Amino acid sequence: MNPFIEELRWRGMLQDMTPEIEEHLNKGMASAYLGFDPTADSLHIGHLVGVMTLLHFQRAGHKPFALVGGATGMIGDPSFKSAERNLLDKATLDHNVASIQNQLAKFLDFGQGTENKAELVNNYDWMAQFSFLEFIRDVGKHITVNYMMAKDSVKRRLEDGNGLSFTEFSYQLIQGYDFFHLWKNNNCSIQLGGSDQWGNIVTGTELIRRMGGGSAYALTVPLITKADGTKFGKTEGGSVWLDPEKTSPYAFYQFWLNVSDEDASKYIRIFTTLDRETIENLEKEHAEAPHQRALQKEIAKQVTIMVHSAEDYEMAVKASDILFGKSSTEDLASLDERTFLQVFDGVPQVKISAADYQALENTLDLFGEISQGVIFGSKGEARKMIQGGGVSVNKEKLGDPNAPVSFALLQGKYLLVQKGKKNYFIVEII
Repeated sequence: MNPFIEELRWRGMLQDMTPEIEEHLNKGMASAYLGFDPTADSLHIGHLVGVMTLLHFQRAGHKPFALVGGATGMIGDPSFKSAERNLLDKATLDHNVASIQNQLAKFLDFGQGTENKAELVNNYDWMAQFSFLEFIRDVGKHITVNYMMAKDSVKRRLEDGNGLSFTEFSYQLIQGYDFFHLWKNNNCSIQLGGSDQWGNIVTGTELIRRMGGGSAYALTVPLITKADGTKFGKTEGGSVWLDPEKTSPYAFYQFWLNVSDEDASKYIRIFTTLDRETIENLEKEHAEAPHQRALQKEIAKQVTIMVHSAEDYEMAVKASDILFGKSSTEDLASLDERTFLQVFDGVPQVKISAADYQALENTLDLFGEISQGVIFGSKGEARKMIQGGGVSVNKEKLGDPNAPVSFALLQGKYLLVQKGKKNYFIVEII
């Protein structure tokens, strides 16, 4: 048994592999690559399965290559897609490639002086050297149309009536040549990928056999789905990105915190580096008190720290606690503006001019006409709830409706009003 294969197997990260790959890995340090499609300037959590596969490969003492498809990104992989993708220009792709490399550096060791240091390669560097005639003569002649047509990804597009352009049809040849190039020039003998890439990957092993007379190997990981059948990594707002500008650390943390119990048991194996004993102990703890959500909390912690930072994780926890009344005014004030607005996304908002705010005589006036009846229907209702201890501003409970207005504005312009236990309102001073 090979340690890397066994690691993937117990984590539920092993789908298919070519024969004799374990024997090959047991001979010593091997090299493998996994490709990333640079159609955006950030990876999303759907890419994390592949990233974690490379991480485990490097931890097992092997050398990982992360390939970004600067060339294939100009074409678009047709695998199990219903329509052709929009093609990107080189400037956009170059920007996307640089951004992805920065994200991968959080997971893989690219450090100099390490024998199995990770390397990032871009297939544009070798594909740009090919003329069309050279490619179809030197590469295309080795793979028959019958072989290419037999791939499930091709057959499905033809069967559903959408058709397949020659550009997309050629994708598997180019990906296959990537494998050959890395095999020949970088001693890379294994290609890793999602199960939907199996057809493209074995085209590469076939090219290596026919063009180089050598052996190469393939391993795929399963495509991740949610227990309810919906697509993993998607929310109502779209994809969950690794870039904090696209998906904030708070929203990222919330995604993992809210996965189902069934999914949590699967995801903690795939998306963290926790060992088997730790995970099984967490599962026992979760089974004894499911309402405590031990699995979800640990997944959210581990992945948020890995993708963002410990500070971002602490901020996300603090922000989450605010909604459940476990926080202080200091916690609320420590949130940055974006996180604050995301925590209270969708709550009613009232805008007050700075002049009107400064002219308020007492707290009760804040909830009168100037708040446009959004928070309270009348001053009488506001007075009664304040005297009853049912109103807080910035997490400080009010007691005297006639007290002067002396609240410290959050981020210099917001007040958070809480009416009862669950009703929040934002007052913005403009």
